[in-house]
Amino acid sequence: MTERTPTTTAAVEVRNAALRFGERTLWSGLDLDIAPGEFLAVLGPNGSGKTSLLRVLLGLQDVSDGTVTVAGRPPGRGNERVGYIPQQRAMDDGLTLRGRDLVGLGLDGHRWGLGLRGLRRRHERIENAIDAVGARRYADSPVGRLSGGEQQRLRVAQALIGEPDVLLCDEPLASLDLTHQRIVAGLIDQRRREADTAVLFVTHEINPILPYVDRVLYLVDGQFRVGTPDEVMTSQTLSELYRSRVEVIRIGGQIHIAGAQSALCEDEVHHP
Repeated sequence: MTERTPTTTAAVEVRNAALRFGERTLWSGLDLDIAPGEFLAVLGPNGSGKTSLLRVLLGLQDVSDGTVTVAGRPPGRGNERVGYIPQQRAMDDGLTLRGRDLVGLGLDGHRWGLGLRGLRRRHERIENAIDAVGARRYADSPVGRLSGGEQQRLRVAQALIGEPDVLLCDEPLASLDLTHQRIVAGLIDQRRREADTAVLFVTHEINPILPYVDRVLYLVDGQFRVGTPDEVMTSQTLSELYRSRVEVIRIGGQIHIAGAQSALCEDEVHHP
């Protein structure tokens, strides 16, 4: 593992940030520090600005107000200190790109040419990344013929091969079965523990990652709360955010949210 010299105390720094589209404000007054090695879950209903926050951190969207720093730099494309895992999407069956080639794009997909001296090191890093996610068996298979879980393991390897200081995850467990959810979540957690990588994990469902989460950022209708799961995932806090009655029920180490409108929360509950 390459040693890095820390450039800032926080891996991600957001100061008094706002994001607006026309008259609509997704969030404003957001102050957020994510420490190296911290696992932050970003929750909220569709349209609350979760993915837009990732786009800001990736340098694909400017904030309307405030400042943002990621891995010691303003957000921007090509920052090698930032890794990104997108949502799981099925790849075309006819795609002939091999698994190891997909992983390699995370190392040098943004530039041309490596030089002969770099080829051996590149090969070693790809092989190490493949082994780290347990993808050796299908590394030479066309990615279009792999299962969703196998493809997502390769996406994790692609994001981690650059040894990022910050790992941005956009619902990487969506469409995966419970077994593959646990595998992918465990791989991400392993990386942050071994390399002190800060993880910002956008998700609709906290339970698959609840054992790993240090803090939660919950976004709703321009409002937000930041804190530990025990502080944020409560009936009182979520009711304040949604401006509607919300019940948080804990059963068997899992958190279940029930509200008056299914568009806001996980489950629809009709109250007398």
